[in-house]
Amino acid sequence: MKKVLFLGGAPTQIPPIKYALEQGYKVITLDYLPENPGHKLGHQYYNISTTDKEAVLEIARVENIDAIVAYASDPAAPTAAYVAEKMGLPGNPYESVKILARKDLFRDFLAKHNFNVPRSKAFYNEDEAMLWLEEIGVPAFIKPVDSSGSKGVTHLQNAEDFSSAFEHAVKFSREKKVVVEEKIIRQGYQVAGDGFVLDGKLVFRCWADEHFDKLCNGLVPIGQTFPTSHNEELLNEAHRETQRLLTLLGMKTGALNFDFVFSEDGRFYFLELGPRNGGCLIPEVIRYATGVDLIKCTVDAALGLPCSTGLTMKPANGFWSSYMVHAIEGGKFKEVSLSERAKEYIVEQDVKVKPGTRVNMFSGSHDTLGTMILKYPSQDEMLDMVDNMERDIRVVVE
Repeated sequence: MKKVLFLGGAPTQIPPIKYALEQGYKVITLDYLPENPGHKLGHQYYNISTTDKEAVLEIARVENIDAIVAYASDPAAPTAAYVAEKMGLPGNPYESVKILARKDLFRDFLAKHNFNVPRSKAFYNEDEAMLWLEEIGVPAFIKPVDSSGSKGVTHLQNAEDFSSAFEHAVKFSREKKVVVEEKIIRQGYQVAGDGFVLDGKLVFRCWADEHFDKLCNGLVPIGQTFPTSHNEELLNEAHRETQRLLTLLGMKTGALNFDFVFSEDGRFYFLELGPRNGGCLIPEVIRYATGVDLIKCTVDAALGLPCSTGLTMKPANGFWSSYMVHAIEGGKFKEVSLSERAKEYIVEQDVKVKPGTRVNMFSGSHDTLGTMILKYPSQDEMLDMVDNMERDIRVVVE
């Protein structure tokens, strides 16, 4: 029986666990949150942080695993690469994955290799960071070098708020280091989506427009709409620059999660390139839109199994989105109010919060109350609906 070690058992990480179980593999899960639901599905659970690479390596050796998977987790991705490298398992170079997972290292690498990159520096010291902010000006982004899910990030509009923004970022950084970065004025939507690398080549990518809720938190994604509205010429440039980056880093096999923008003058900028699958149901929506199963490919590739069959570039068939159900104000949860067209367009929904439960105004991925996948009759209606979703899907609180 093949043994697969999954770093994390959160709700977003359940799909590959279920796939591995369906294939008859022994599933071992590991993180420091024993209440995570994925652990109840697996055969064995270890209460160890996914970022403790030496402890994870020890468990991997004791269990004599055949594969390690860090699904939808930036913090766990370097650990998976480290263990795979030490044990000779399929994976990507540890140093390259670490660069992709750390915002400061990633920006430095991009600048060194002549990619378009915003003016950006990282600091342990607040006073030094303030001097840099005075140089680049506001608006700017203040963010931890190593957090995920937009936790600890501030879109700074006024320099007098810098100290609290810096302190906020430090709280969410394991390294206690903070990036201070100029804001790129973009054209159109920020772009998200997932891709897959085989033998060093970007063989698949499916990109989406990323959406945020202006009524509560404009930094944390509340959904992605497929396909992206950007034109093919810009997308081809994004593909070329992604391949150039992957080649420079020596990336070999596995999933990628994208976040990038095009500036007003049409230049391509990476925001992040995560060496892992996306959250927010991105792989699930891609499966609906294209028929390509990146969840299956991720587990198969980690085991060294061939996964090129069916992994071909396909345009989205129809108009699809994910949606993170969230509250725009705090209170006691009453219900999710749905318009008639929302009821018609919803393909999947999973709202776990019970009436009477105290909920918070959406401030990060940890405040997500449920998830949905929707299919729309047109791109125009999809974009209008997701950008103003409070008209169609609204969390009612008391």
